[in-house]
Amino acid sequence: MKSRVDRIIELLVDEVEDRLRWRARRAQQAARESRKREGARTPVEPDERMKKPEKSEQPEAESPSPPPPVVTVPSHGARMMGRLALGILLAIVLVNVPLNRHGLSLATAMPDRAAFVVREGLVVKEEDEERIYIYQDGQFRWISSMDAFEHIGLTWGDVRVVEDGFLEPFEIGAPIHVLLKCEGSPHIYRLEDGEKRWIRDIEAFEAEGHVWEDVRIVSCAYLRQIPDGEPIPPDAGPPPQP
Repeated sequence: MKSRVDRIIELLVDEVEDRLRWRARRAQQAARESRKREGARTPVEPDERMKKPEKSEQPEAESPSPPPPVVTVPSHGARMMGRLALGILLAIVLVNVPLNRHGLSLATAMPDRAAFVVREGLVVKEEDEERIYIYQDGQFRWISSMDAFEHIGLTWGDVRVVEDGFLEPFEIGAPIHVLLKCEGSPHIYRLEDGEKRWIRDIEAFEAEGHVWEDVRIVSCAYLRQIPDGEPIPPDAGPPPQP
């Protein structure tokens, strides 16, 4: 079954071919009219009795009429090149034309899995979901906070909005978290869904698979503004403030 883009390209190619045939017919018609006008301008020979005797002269060679213009019809190869050029032009147009209710173009909104290649580092967000995922080592991993999003060097320009259910066939890996700590406080917190989760001790820290490279130093005032979430582990008790 042909895609919508293929059908549009075929319509454009057919239109180009129709225009070429129309120009060919116009050129042939112009050539016929030109020959008719040349014939109409041929002078009428006077009556033999009215002619004065003239010295015999060599008849002038009649100038040949110009050949009709040759109109070439595009070959199969030319048609294929035309299709390719039109396809590239159409793709450029589609990439820059807003297509969905978010005003996003195909450069950032690809609702069909077949529309792009799932590659290492691909960042996606389902249309009606808030969570953002990144593809790493054959898995999609949830980026649990905007701090984690920025910590790994991403921007909103990296995010591809996909259709709901896009992630269902794929394996979901461990989330990507960012850990926050402020100067003058020994406590470390993990950000998830806009909340900070206190990590009770180094044993819990290592059990969650964290490494010190995940820890960011921020101001204590900033940490206090973030609402508390469930501690790690859940039975760790009330979380202390930084």
